Amino acid sequence: MTDEKPMMEIRDLRISFDDFEALHGVTFDVPKGKLVGLIGPNGCGKSTMMKCISKLHTHWTGNITIDGEDTSKMRPPDVAKVVANVPAEVGSIYGMSVMDMVMLGRYPFVNKVWWESEEDEKVVREALQTFGLDHYRRKQVSLLSSGEKQRTLIAKAYVQNPKVMLVDEPTSHLDMKYKLEVMEYLQKMARNDMTVMVAEHDISLMARYCDLCIIMKKGSIVTIGDPKEVITEDLIREVYEVESCVGVDREGEIYVLPKRYIRTEGE
Repeated sequence: MTDEKPMMEIRDLRISFDDFEALHGVTFDVPKGKLVGLIGPNGCGKSTMMKCISKLHTHWTGNITIDGEDTSKMRPPDVAKVVANVPAEVGSIYGMSVMDMVMLGRYPFVNKVWWESEEDEKVVREALQTFGLDHYRRKQVSLLSSGEKQRTLIAKAYVQNPKVMLVDEPTSHLDMKYKLEVMEYLQKMARNDMTVMVAEHDISLMARYCDLCIIMKKGSIVTIGDPKEVITEDLIREVYEVESCVGVDREGEIYVLPKRYIRTEGE
């Protein structure tokens, strides 16, 4: 794919749950400073793979390295210093303020007793300003809009100062304006040399913003490459079992219009 030194290397990644193998020998490299779209139907292994990378799952086999370091030999707190997760949902927050939520991203850097330092305060305030959240810093996260909540989660991951950020369905509950806003924030972080991997169902959005797309189906990689080259009507048919129209707009951006699903025998 590229001559650049990979920021993340995955070799023969496999994981099973009882008798079900969720990932079948997944292998790929991702260079530094790229926004990578992870695309595929529900159950194809996108979220499972990201949980292996961040060591939320630990019973996988294969090899995962981040900036040359083998994550299997790293403690979870050390992995958290180089890999940050942005979940699809905020989860339980119990009246937590925006600033307190973002401050949680500094937790991997605490030695023993939690007590935020002046440096932590500085990093968090800068992140709040970067993501347009500083004037909300004392507001409860539960009172934010969906777009503001998503920016808060991204800011929380950002203050970990990771080398790799894994983002799970960041636009699933957002309207058009905030979908574009969130993707532009993620693109800017990638342009600042962070490797950002986004699992997302909006293929047109991924094609517009991502440098690379990894297409998955049933626990395996179908193809990897420039979205303008790999996203085709044949690929959509193969991966999603859907007939579609893949076109190019006036600005040269790809769009995908689903037309109808392909009936299989017995339906």
